Amino acid sequence: MDWLKQVTDIVDKYGSGNTANVPDSVETDFDRLSRHAPASTLSEGLAEAFRSDATPPFASMLSQLFGRSPANQKSNVINTLVATLGPTLVSQLLTRHGADRAAQEIQQGTPVTPDVAEQIPTTSIEAMAKEAEKKDPSIVDRISKFYAEQPALIKTLGGLALAVAMAKVAQRQTEVKR
Repeated sequence: MDWLKQVTDIVDKYGSGNTANVPDSVETDFDRLSRHAPASTLSEGLAEAFRSDATPPFASMLSQLFGRSPANQKSNVINTLVATLGPTLVSQLLTRHGADRAAQEIQQGTPVTPDVAEQIPTTSIEAMAKEAEKKDPSIVDRISKFYAEQPALIKTLGGLALAVAMAKVAQRQTEVKR
């Protein structure tokens, strides 16, 4: 089966947008799709999963992804949150969660390095993400772009999130065909 046929089959399966019954093949389908779809399309699907009422809140899902991310990805996420919230608020949130070293570096205007990012608890990320989403909802799109490059991490969000993401990808592909 060629890749276009595989993508078409996946689009057909998730195109209805019905995520009530997640197929057993959702992870395999996502693997196949992520090999062929552009990162921008995966990013849109992930953003949809982050915003969906059918999935946990964005902040919770981001903290889950953050906990499983490599150090350089973690530092990118934190530095993006700092750019959205400002160093003072991020430092306060980090201090509340015991990440004093990171809080001090951020207060000094130093970008968070991968080494420091490894020491930041996921509870801090959840708190920061909640605040960032309130302040600037486009943070969801920016974070989605980071993680679209890491399909294996996206899979850790579970079948429902994958089904929501693939339904968005299917919708997008249907719009492109018209």
